[in-house]
Amino acid sequence: MSGPEVREVEHEITVDASAKAVYQLLVEVEDWPAMFPPSVHVERVEQDGEHERIRICATANGAAKSWTSIRRLLPDEGVIRFRQEKSSAPVAGMGGTWIVEPQGDERCRVRLLHDYRAVDDDPAALKWIAEAVDRNSHAELAALKTTAELGPDAAQKPFTFDDSLQIAGTAAEVFAFIDQAQLWQERLPHVARVVLEEETEGLQLLEMDTRSPDGSIHTTKSVRVCQRPAGTIHYKQIKLPALMTLHTGRWSFTENADGVLAVSRHTVAINEAKIAEVLGEGAGLAEARAAVRRALGTNSLSTLNHAKVHVEGRS
Repeated sequence: MSGPEVREVEHEITVDASAKAVYQLLVEVEDWPAMFPPSVHVERVEQDGEHERIRICATANGAAKSWTSIRRLLPDEGVIRFRQEKSSAPVAGMGGTWIVEPQGDERCRVRLLHDYRAVDDDPAALKWIAEAVDRNSHAELAALKTTAELGPDAAQKPFTFDDSLQIAGTAAEVFAFIDQAQLWQERLPHVARVVLEEETEGLQLLEMDTRSPDGSIHTTKSVRVCQRPAGTIHYKQIKLPALMTLHTGRWSFTENADGVLAVSRHTVAINEAKIAEVLGEGAGLAEARAAVRRALGTNSLSTLNHAKVHVEGRS
């Protein structure tokens, strides 16, 4: 009797940057959500020498998936091997290798290899996995190339900012207000419509219509990772307003002597091609960043202030 069908596939790209710089981008997994379009949240759980365990939440064919992978880093060879420790259906097993091959001081070839199996060798599942691997591999390699070639000092790099509020309550109470986004249409005046899906515990797909101060409506769609009962909530918008090419965020809740400090963090990259269209001729990157900072900060503080009223009103 033959074993389960294992499929193998390879993707590659040439990058005009040093192999060392490109390899380091692949090492720093915490930065993947800002670089790779499919990545929502990635954290390093354990590390022991050249071996590490990472937890990944990412999109695949529009669905939110999470899994844990074991990686082996071999920097002298320009190689990172990975194997999913526990896969997410319909994937029965997946692994692969990143290979960064120098082609001169400021050029390299990056190869991304995958092998995978489907649950029950289901043909439809194999097709779904093949499409997801192909789509994500092309997106990740293109993003890796763009990030590496921009360099560390590029103006187009994302910027990060925080808004915070002290609330007289517990971390669990404030967390619950942010976690229960299905109630935001009734609780938050700037939210006009909410659709929340949660097929996997703590992994949410959130679509939302938000009112701007000028009355216009913006539709966004996000994947959220909710670390219950009182951890952090990480998210990434997968449907963005025109002025942004990236928006990731984190809600965190730290208890102190006066209750809990709730912090909303945003990481944003500006779509420079849309600045004039959205803000008018003459506007530049600084004006776009200020506009985005103002809009997101206003909504974050509104959400936190309503959480404060809700939590403190129950005590």
